[in-house]
Amino acid sequence: MPHDAAATRPLAARRPARPLSGEARVPGDKSISHRALMIGTLAVGETRIEGLLEGEDVLRTAAAMRALGAEAENLGGGRWRVAGRGVGGLVEPTDILDMGNSGTAARLLAGILSTHPLVAFMTGDASLRRRPMQRVITPLSQMGAQFVSRAGGRLPLAITGAAEPVAADYTLPVASAQVKSAILLAGLNAPGITRVVEPQPTRDHSELMLRHFGATVTVNALAGGGREILLAGQPELAGRDVKVPGDPSSAAFPAVAALIVPGSRVLLPNVGLNPLRAGLYATLAEMGAPITIQNRREEAGEPVGDLLVESGPLRAVDVPPERAPTMIDEYPVLAVAAACASGTSRMRGLGELKVKESDRLTATARNLAACGARVEIEGEDLIVHGTGRPPAGGARVETLMDHRLAMSALVLGLASEQAVAVDDTAFIDTSFPGFAALMQALGARFDPA
Repeated sequence: MPHDAAATRPLAARRPARPLSGEARVPGDKSISHRALMIGTLAVGETRIEGLLEGEDVLRTAAAMRALGAEAENLGGGRWRVAGRGVGGLVEPTDILDMGNSGTAARLLAGILSTHPLVAFMTGDASLRRRPMQRVITPLSQMGAQFVSRAGGRLPLAITGAAEPVAADYTLPVASAQVKSAILLAGLNAPGITRVVEPQPTRDHSELMLRHFGATVTVNALAGGGREILLAGQPELAGRDVKVPGDPSSAAFPAVAALIVPGSRVLLPNVGLNPLRAGLYATLAEMGAPITIQNRREEAGEPVGDLLVESGPLRAVDVPPERAPTMIDEYPVLAVAAACASGTSRMRGLGELKVKESDRLTATARNLAACGARVEIEGEDLIVHGTGRPPAGGARVETLMDHRLAMSALVLGLASEQAVAVDDTAFIDTSFPGFAALMQALGARFDPA
């Protein structure tokens, strides 16, 4: 449902009486959950999913798949059954597809719709309607789709899918897993080979899952660190079982909280550790974070492990720009860790943060500064001057309907001298349903603000 200003849930975080401890199972990976529903819809037969993230973003995708003719049945406890339509078998939706707050759902779905001969209309909440869609409109138009949008390629969007789609040969102007995935999903219903070149490797959940369902996907390394992805069009995908690992972006919040609340020791089981998503954990290791990965294994092509996180002193870090695609959603909470570390941290090449659910780059700096941290922005770099102890806190921050800003501020409040309040937490459920309860079970102290 659209976010209702009357239903806001302000919350304040303050230092707990004792260290955080225990085991916390974070929700299923959001990126993989979206793709499991979408590719299951494009497969023939039945797909069984375990561990699906049942946040609002993913439930919007499930509703859209039903609108396109699939069966998507919630069996309870994160278990779902999808009866697919097959590539090329979607039906025209009878109503507007409302993708809520999910940019991933909107962009990937635009790809699917663009090569099916149907007309569809897509919208989202106020935040999503501000986010740029031109980055997918441009390549999908080259494949034969037609779009009508608001100025700047913004939602609401009317999509007329191509009756005779053309395979793409497209070089991404900027590294974006969403744009890459939209083109690959469009290429499923286009004859021939769809080719996407990305300047830097981005998360490869689409490639791995497409292979899992039977598509032929070839990935070649290019000089300079880029990659070429080749997809053979018009495959017959077959329904598969998918076990969704815990979301590494969600695990970031209890992990950083355990690092900065003295004496804490927290186990986070079954976390996805795809190297193209796990940049935060590599960065925290460089900061000296005592994180141990146990029980490494593989599920449906995705590496998984259990994270044991203990508190400890952190040192400053210089994060190179090429790491940004592997941790783009985690910079707000990494900045919290940096504010508690010793020395000056610089996070480079964060331009993509300006076009997330909010301008996360500016908002992250503003929120940390309000809590007493020394922070500055130079171009697309975020610079945090840590003192080796948490900032004072004591602020009430605006979250701009951005779930990751809200959770990051609450994590900071668990370590700061004074409480940190956020103006609203209602929309945290879009990506991390049960966040407050999970953190409180570990010992976090949250109070109504």
